[in-house]
Amino acid sequence: MTQRIASTELRLGMYIHKLGGSWLKHPFLRSSFLLTDPEDIKSILQAGIKDVWIDEEKGESFQKSDYLTPSSQHTTEESSDTLEVTQQTTEKPSVVETSMEEDISRARRLFNDAKPQVLAMYKDARLGKAIDPQTTLPLVNEIDLMVQQNSAAILSVARLKTHDDYTYMHSLAVCALMISLARQLNMDEEQVKLAGVGGLMHDLGKSLMPLEVLNKPGKLSDTEYNIMKKHPAAGAKLLENSGAAPEVVDIALHHHEKINGLGYPNRLQGDEISLLSRMAAICDVYDAVTSERAYKQAWDPAGTIREMAQWEGHFDKQLFNAFVKMVGIYPVGSLVRLTSQRLAVVIEPGVTSLVKPKVKVFFSLRSKAPIQIQVIDLALPSCKETIDGPEDPSKWHFKHLEQLWQ
Repeated sequence: MTQRIASTELRLGMYIHKLGGSWLKHPFLRSSFLLTDPEDIKSILQAGIKDVWIDEEKGESFQKSDYLTPSSQHTTEESSDTLEVTQQTTEKPSVVETSMEEDISRARRLFNDAKPQVLAMYKDARLGKAIDPQTTLPLVNEIDLMVQQNSAAILSVARLKTHDDYTYMHSLAVCALMISLARQLNMDEEQVKLAGVGGLMHDLGKSLMPLEVLNKPGKLSDTEYNIMKKHPAAGAKLLENSGAAPEVVDIALHHHEKINGLGYPNRLQGDEISLLSRMAAICDVYDAVTSERAYKQAWDPAGTIREMAQWEGHFDKQLFNAFVKMVGIYPVGSLVRLTSQRLAVVIEPGVTSLVKPKVKVFFSLRSKAPIQIQVIDLALPSCKETIDGPEDPSKWHFKHLEQLWQ
């Protein structure tokens, strides 16, 4: 049976069934586990968690008499004081209304600050050091807060990466995409967290691949490609040995599987692939093809959505539809052609319609020349302008197109 007790009454040997409060406050990947380390109790108290539910069939029982001695009462009162202080200092800031420009700027700072941490994680893995998935939780929490604040801002910034930092920034981008998709699907908080950690660590096995193959500037040969196909199994083994949650291990192992059974490494199909791994397959491909690589230019995000929709048997259709709703038919940064024969860049998603975002017009197709920049909200009732379709930026060779929406 489960029983609710104050966190100050926790003792080693108890099995925590559920932690009170939001998962954003606590430093654990899972809400259910056996207490075997005094540091875990300390962490719970420092995180400002007031109460917990314990499962007395899986661990030690709670005996009220054990906590009524003068010394225990003193400890409890002392811990309660600590609890009140830590609760005041660990509250997460509420989501406040800010502009798109401000949110994009914050997202860029977050990714710049996070890059060294992800770089160190890959370096440790290559050197054979243990990887502790728990250390990624503060970063995952910060990314989640930004997703809730403005998912369009952080997802658009996540695409901005060079081929030199692709491996590390790709991990951050897939983390943000996974969290955003999990929230689009109304998954519970533990699943959101697992999705984020899994996204951040899904490609960790690449750190164990030969550098001459991993860093090759051109297209891989068949032999080299077969070598790289070993990275899911290598990453999964590394994460399993590091004590990662089974769901996180599964994402690393199966994010290259396809619904039709033609993926790798196990050629799983349909529901044989876990929900989180089916999500990861979509997020991984979308970020990969919309990112600059040493051997290819980045695909336009709007064009990418159309292309991926045509890949029969590659993705879970229901999940892909949810993904499209999440990023939009015309994601921020997309180059679009308007019915007025002008080109524009999407600068904000549509509030009421996926096909009516806010755009920045800058080029005339008739005169084939730049024009005075104009911001148009296609969702306004007074606006007669509509999007005629996506436009391929590579055809126009525009320089620094991203500066129009950043």
